[in-house]
Amino acid sequence: MTRVIHTGDTHIGYQQYNSPDRRQDFLEAFRTVIEDAVADDVDAVIHAGDLFHDRRPSLIDLQGTVEILRTLSDADIPFLAVVGNHESKRDAQWLDLFADLGLATRLGAEPVVVDDVAVYGLDFVPRSRREDLTYDFDSLPDEAEHASLVSHGLFDPFAHADWDTETVLEESTVDFDAVLLGDNHKPDTAEVLDTWVTYCGSTERASASEREDRGYNIVDFETDGTVAISRRGLASTREFVFVDVELEESEGIDRVQERVRQHDLADAVVIVTVEGEGRPIAPAAIEELAIDRGALVARVNDRRDLPDEDDDVSVSFANPDEAVRERVRELGLSNAALEIDESVRNGDLADSNVRESVERRVRELLEDDESAFDPAPEREPGDEDVTTVADQLADESDSAADSVNTEATEVTETAEADGGAETADADGGCETATADTKGDAAAPASDPDATTAPSDGDATEDIDATEDSDEPEETADADTASLGDFA
Repeated sequence: MTRVIHTGDTHIGYQQYNSPDRRQDFLEAFRTVIEDAVADDVDAVIHAGDLFHDRRPSLIDLQGTVEILRTLSDADIPFLAVVGNHESKRDAQWLDLFADLGLATRLGAEPVVVDDVAVYGLDFVPRSRREDLTYDFDSLPDEAEHASLVSHGLFDPFAHADWDTETVLEESTVDFDAVLLGDNHKPDTAEVLDTWVTYCGSTERASASEREDRGYNIVDFETDGTVAISRRGLASTREFVFVDVELEESEGIDRVQERVRQHDLADAVVIVTVEGEGRPIAPAAIEELAIDRGALVARVNDRRDLPDEDDDVSVSFANPDEAVRERVRELGLSNAALEIDESVRNGDLADSNVRESVERRVRELLEDDESAFDPAPEREPGDEDVTTVADQLADESDSAADSVNTEATEVTETAEADGGAETADADGGCETATADTKGDAAAPASDPDATTAPSDGDATEDIDATEDSDEPEETADADTASLGDFA
């Protein structure tokens, strides 16, 4: 019998809720899996992708991962893995670095044989490129009695599926006994075309929706040709306390606070979910109560559709750019945010590339001037020296409009000088001026300069994902579907 641990979606480096402690939790969960592997003396640890939460993990996260993998290597237990959507890079992958260090093996079309099991790999592939996939794998070695495929994606018949499992199995050049998957954070197992297909789930709660205990799979490849899959929980993960409150019409914040006090919140992540017909509540007061009672993090999700009495922000869709400028002025953002605003609102820039574009521009701005993102000084819009982002945007629009009006006036005057209004109409002068005015006036809002740049998954996150290559648009989709834009 060959026994392996099937894990994945460890998302090392994810600073959930902006908490350094939560970031450490994700690394420690991975450490626990590896320690269990050594204690049980398994034949291999198979990782189904998203080892890291981001394709640019910090040095501290890399050092911690290397340390943990050395523990596995010292025990002569191979670490076999594929690349997930969160960590995928255009060129060499982090798994390649770990392979060069002798700490990991990146799975692919050529099998890695563990005892009598041939293990193949298929990295995350964006949906736009799957139609061109050919599932060609090297032949099963003579010494192998079993074949297993490891991949990362949202396969059916599981939730959020966008990858047809039957197509993979039917078109593959190898008959697989088991398909070990990552990307969906909920563990589950199904049988497809006489093949066991299973998700191991994530090792830490990357979203408030992940209420089940975290853990990993143990897969036994029996000598009689069968495959047995069992589940093992991780008891040492950070405790999440879920407080669900259904408010009656006459109830309000007092009832919510009462429910929160009924729980032991020490060092826990507290998620308070409010539903019902009760009165409006102040989430900050509830979160403060939880923190005072020892919670590491507290979040309130009010799912009721209540009017916000303090919300006096209105948007006129007759002039949405003016609404944006007005809101930016209220925020008092730094002047450097002007370029970021342009990147975000650039109509020619794919949504999936916005994050990468913004990240790169922020780095460039900070390298040039560390104070580039200091808040703008408080001032009134009428002040002569106003230089906020909003007013720069307004100045650009006014300048463009003035330029257009000047050109239109010149055309009209020329037309009148050449023969009056009737002649101008006959020559198309006035029509031309009108057309130019419309086209030029729209330019500042629809054609700003921008650079180009990842979801889980996974969030989302990140919170998302692989925007540095052809993958970006699929990464964003995958993150959303796989709970990757994490709460």
